Amino acid sequence: MSTAIEFQNITKTYENKTIIDHLNLSIQEGEFVTMIGSSGCGKTTTLKMVNGLITPDQGDILVHGENIKIKDQTALRRNIGYAIQGSVLFPHMSVEENIAYVPNLWNKKDKKKTKEAVSKWMDIVGLDEDMKERYPSELSGGQQQRVGIARALAASPDILLMDEPFGAVDEITRQQLQKEIKGIHKQTNITILFVTHDISEALKLGTKVLVMDHGKIEQYAEPQEILSNPATDFVKRLVDKERRICHLPEEKLKDCEYSEAALCEI
Repeated sequence: MSTAIEFQNITKTYENKTIIDHLNLSIQEGEFVTMIGSSGCGKTTTLKMVNGLITPDQGDILVHGENIKIKDQTALRRNIGYAIQGSVLFPHMSVEENIAYVPNLWNKKDKKKTKEAVSKWMDIVGLDEDMKERYPSELSGGQQQRVGIARALAASPDILLMDEPFGAVDEITRQQLQKEIKGIHKQTNITILFVTHDISEALKLGTKVLVMDHGKIEQYAEPQEILSNPATDFVKRLVDKERRICHLPEEKLKDCEYSEAALCEI
């Protein structure tokens, strides 16, 4: 398996406060990495460094082996989708126009290809074809979020960055969107970095979970490992509630079909 993203000794400081402190991390192609930690621990900053929205003060970031410092930023972002909380759709554009926005930049002469991409991703994220002509103001919060995800994926990127994308929707919609993004990952094997403040969501979705605190990695491991063997007191406090849902002894946590420790299919 090849490395999709590599952080090499990354440091970032804002107003004399270190947000990222000598971060070293390799993310393999096809991983679904959920990122969680204390508020202000550097999750979003780390995410935005991948597509060049934020520049580190020190260190290098490699995407598919190429240093993004010397890579054309437009070419870099062409292969990286970006979805954030609230989706931030263009209000004056229809659903179809919103989803087609990025593909149209690259496929100006191939309108058929763009239309096919729009239809494909609308179907994958659970949007009916008859919604193409609607505008964002005519959509529910969950529908808007689906459009935002479809837009981020419409240009078939290699990497998808997601910054608390489900934070503004109700719990039922959130669970539906979790199922859909997990299904998209299985279907496409795209590399996903997903920031969340919800430990349950992090454990459900991630093939790997990155726990950060004060700009440093506390633990980077599979969800089962995070639950069974928290590496630090910070991680233990973070996952303690999830570990105790079934009231089983430590050695049997992973066998509980109702606990996130079992990583039940959602």
